[in-house]
Amino acid sequence: MALLLSYKPQTVVFMILMVSCTASTASFSPQPCKPTFPQKSLPLYEKDIELLQFPVNLEFLEAEFFLWGALGRGLDVVEPELPNEGPPPIGAQKANLDLLTKNIITEFAYQEVGHLRALRDTVGLFPRPQLDLRAENFAKLFDEAFGYKLDPPFNPYSNSLNYMLASYVIPYVGLVGYVGTNPLLQGYRAKRLLAGLLGVESGQDAVIRMYLYERAKEVVYPYNQTVAEFTIRISKLRNKLGKDGIKDEGIFVPLKLGAEGRTSSNVLSANSYSISYERGPEEILRIVYGTGNEHVPGGFYPKGGNGKIAREFLKKY
Repeated sequence: MALLLSYKPQTVVFMILMVSCTASTASFSPQPCKPTFPQKSLPLYEKDIELLQFPVNLEFLEAEFFLWGALGRGLDVVEPELPNEGPPPIGAQKANLDLLTKNIITEFAYQEVGHLRALRDTVGLFPRPQLDLRAENFAKLFDEAFGYKLDPPFNPYSNSLNYMLASYVIPYVGLVGYVGTNPLLQGYRAKRLLAGLLGVESGQDAVIRMYLYERAKEVVYPYNQTVAEFTIRISKLRNKLGKDGIKDEGIFVPLKLGAEGRTSSNVLSANSYSISYERGPEEILRIVYGTGNEHVPGGFYPKGGNGKIAREFLKKY
């Protein structure tokens, strides 16, 4: 008792909780201690639903691209209830992947299925939007990134490296979108879901970037451009389309943009504090539409995104 009195009250409470958790674990309790939620907070607010439904558009895109690329089939076969009667993607196909890359993308694909299930069970899903995953659509994007037509047209499905370069285009957009959404959420259940989604999206982006970083100086056949240059061009294009400064960086950057201004190596894209960039829905739509205009659909979403936020922007078109 004398020992306990020597501690601050907050410390004593923490020690008691720790002992309680330990005792529960020791007695093989099926209900181990969990973090407590604010007593006066709701698990989910109405605005949270709108904010978390918006990235469903991106989760559908990632799920279909990865499922088709690795397995040669999409959500209509793997989890047919998730598309919610939305139209099947256009032009998706199985990619010519080596074993390592196929294993990575297969894992990503099933993770995206899990993300859609989590979003469905928390905020609900709207019908899958029309997605354009044709090789020609990717070719157009890469042509714009380089400022001239690549010859032959870039095909994401032709080999592992091309596919990972195409994958570089997608998860990072969702990642910075989640970062931008985070401070706007109110409910603890909404915040927990976003944190979990952001953690895995960040991991996917890191794996893709490291895969490409290891091959940075490799020339992408037959374009006579290195892997590093491809990432730099795509990141610059996304910055251009997003219209809000630098929020995207390739796997090498000028020294002043590197971590603490001391390295040009850029395995992870981050701001001057080495924390993730953030984007709002307008920026996200400008990029994934490929039009630089959140009101004008195109790119991966020829008919625009679904959900209240995306459709509101389309109404103003």
